[in-house]
Amino acid sequence: MEQRRTFIKKAGTLVLSSGFFSTLTSCSDLMQEEDAISLPLEPIPEKLFFKISLAQWSLRKSLWSGNITTLDFASTARNIYGIDAIEYVNQFFKDKATDDIYLTDLKKRASDNDVRSLIIMIDMEGNLATLNEGERQKAVDNHYKWIDAAKFLGCHSIRVNAAGKGNRDEVAGAAIESLGTLCEYGEKEGINIIVENHGGYSSDPGWLTYVIQQVGKKNCGILPDFGNFTISLWPPKSYDTYKGMEELMPHAMGVSAKSRDFDSSGQHKTSDFSKILQIVKDSGFNGYIGIEYEGYKLSSEAGIKATRHLLIESAKKLV
Repeated sequence: MEQRRTFIKKAGTLVLSSGFFSTLTSCSDLMQEEDAISLPLEPIPEKLFFKISLAQWSLRKSLWSGNITTLDFASTARNIYGIDAIEYVNQFFKDKATDDIYLTDLKKRASDNDVRSLIIMIDMEGNLATLNEGERQKAVDNHYKWIDAAKFLGCHSIRVNAAGKGNRDEVAGAAIESLGTLCEYGEKEGINIIVENHGGYSSDPGWLTYVIQQVGKKNCGILPDFGNFTISLWPPKSYDTYKGMEELMPHAMGVSAKSRDFDSSGQHKTSDFSKILQIVKDSGFNGYIGIEYEGYKLSSEAGIKATRHLLIESAKKLV
């Protein structure tokens, strides 16, 4: 079972057992499937300060079940959700990074649906901040093909993880070295290397911004995620979501709107989307915010629609 899914399940278990986000323990006021499905799919207003994209992870249930494949991603985004930009996840086409025939088909399907490809999110290619030099070099090498694939598809970035075990300074040093190497390669291809706050040290904004600053490359940035500020599962340690978003946004080359559960009025249960969007707006960001529905109580369709609706309605009320 892939690392990201395992991490999510472990995190969910800890959250429920430890009392974090106590609202998750009550199901009585959760948005129901039929209510989310029935939300109006209004056109995305042109006056929003940001644009909306769809992260492929939101469709993981349909992809795992085989109901759709990555080749269907662009048409699904456009024709079902009215979204014209997408963010791929490499594990859903992990053996196709160097398959020119497949990538040509994938690119054509995006073009045929007038959908823009933005990012490939890279998982399961090794830890870029491991202290083992051989393993770290292998992880770097594994990412090169995805930079090439991103360029071919017309993406602006690949999203990577700065994961590694060791003390804070050692792991930072390893991450700086790997990211610097990837950025040098990415510069030649016109591709950004962006790091998500994705658990461990990377969910500590002070650590992550230090790493990015030390890399010192224009094509090195961050993909701030609304919901990934868990630094440690045990002992439990997390960073304040709103303070974290404020600290990460100056380095943002994209934003991920992580969503899980919604209450009966359509608000997100564990984070205030309006408050986060105000932070994003105040930073001067006007790029794409990607819908990343990660919940399990709603179907993919319902979760994506609920997140899309909440993003639009919350943004309309901002000052």
